[in-house]
Amino acid sequence: MMSQRQNIPSGTKWEAIAGYSRAVRLGNIVHVSGTTATDEHGNVVGADDPYAQTVYIIQKIERALKPTGATLRDVVRTRIYVTDISRWEDVARAHGEYFGAILPTNTLVEVSALVGPEYLVEMEAEAIIQP
Repeated sequence: MMSQRQNIPSGTKWEAIAGYSRAVRLGNIVHVSGTTATDEHGNVVGADDPYAQTVYIIQKIERALKPTGATLRDVVRTRIYVTDISRWEDVARAHGEYFGAILPTNTLVEVSALVGPEYLVEMEAEAIIQP
């Protein structure tokens, strides 16, 4: 069992400014920070499309889990923040496509805003790696 803390950076300037990691593994538990549909160049993926943003976010979470030894199959909880709850079904459909066989616990709530008006969805994840 891993007892040392492992911080996984994404390499963005925001991590240094705000003081956070993309993911943190401690023991067999992995926490993934709030994740938006921002690509490696700082561009928003899926403008005005909550389904596309959610798909991109889940793929980004999957990439953050990989260096910790976790996969999406290890995810036990997701939290999703949306700026327009009337479009929740688009977000839920994308979540179901990736997590339908895994069935983590989930929270989906509407917030008044995310970090910019083009962001429609933000998601966090927690994983437990089985020995």
